Amino acid sequence: MATLIDWLKNINHRFWWIIGGLTVLFIASLIFVTHNAMFYQQPIAQIVKITDETQTEVADEHQNQDIVYTQHIVAKLKNGVQKGKALTLTNEYSESRAYHPKLTVGQDVFVSVDSNDSGQLKGDITDVKRDQALLIVSWIFIMVLLAVGKKQGLYAMISLAVNAVIITLAIDMYIATSNISLLLIMSGAVILITVLSLVFISGFQAQTYAAAVSTLLGTFVLLFITMFVLWLTDEQGIRFEEMAFLSRPPQAIFMAGVLIGALGAVMDIGVSMSTSLFSLYEQNNAISNKDLKASGIEIGKDIMGAMTNILFFAYVSGTIPSLLLYLMNDATVGFTFSMNLSLELTRALAGGIGIVLTIPIGLYTTIYFIHRKRVKA
Repeated sequence: MATLIDWLKNINHRFWWIIGGLTVLFIASLIFVTHNAMFYQQPIAQIVKITDETQTEVADEHQNQDIVYTQHIVAKLKNGVQKGKALTLTNEYSESRAYHPKLTVGQDVFVSVDSNDSGQLKGDITDVKRDQALLIVSWIFIMVLLAVGKKQGLYAMISLAVNAVIITLAIDMYIATSNISLLLIMSGAVILITVLSLVFISGFQAQTYAAAVSTLLGTFVLLFITMFVLWLTDEQGIRFEEMAFLSRPPQAIFMAGVLIGALGAVMDIGVSMSTSLFSLYEQNNAISNKDLKASGIEIGKDIMGAMTNILFFAYVSGTIPSLLLYLMNDATVGFTFSMNLSLELTRALAGGIGIVLTIPIGLYTTIYFIHRKRVKA
């Protein structure tokens, strides 16, 4: 017991100040999102009672069976001129929960309000208010990131927020100015994201420059290779039908997705190569370029397979619902896979090319910067 007390006393007081501050922020933000209905223009109602729930078995022409539940709900408005008044709602959800969720007492929902001939309020549910759940998940992510990464975790969190803002602004710019290609806008965003992320996390040092150069070279080389292959094959086998609802050229949008999707994996390879080789140099300044190359190749072999698999599963996993939807409605396997996997597999293959190419690019780029550091030393 005494040992535990001594250990707690020796912990930096700043650590406890940070933990205390984050705890206060968490509680304050949770209270805010629980009582922030006044800041929404759309009516919000809290479910106070579920009066009845019926169920009906249904089946479609392909004999896919499901159960549809109908909930009759009494809710109380939390904002607007009719705040505090009760209204009746109806919610339908299926056993599969494919569209509407099952609602419970105490949940907040977005509604559209109407009144009947007797003056009683009724309405329709448009969406579920999920900011509490999103806040809790976000705080868990922040706490884990700070606990594991500490100061670097904080930098990574800020960098992630900045990158999200950059991508959002890039998309808004494309929507506002339709005469500029999305691929061109995203190319600028990729350069900005790479430089800001690496400099912010690692600072202005030689290994940061090596990682940034190798990341940008690997990303744009894979982009040009993908564009060349699609041009050479006249885009045969690529199904752009899933983007048919867009009023913009799907090819440019697809290539912009390839660029952004591969950036994370390529950046990870570039950073891993740069950090590992510079660590070897710092431990032994007399290490030869031959040994650095041999070590870099081994490092690349170790991370190449894992990163390629991660990229493949990340892309393909998003198509599972669409695959099930097609197959359950008697679509053929060939048609289902060609419609849903052609774009995702192309993105995964393009990212894999970028990962493989970034290994030698990162290797020789890092050795170049190490050589410069040797000369200055």
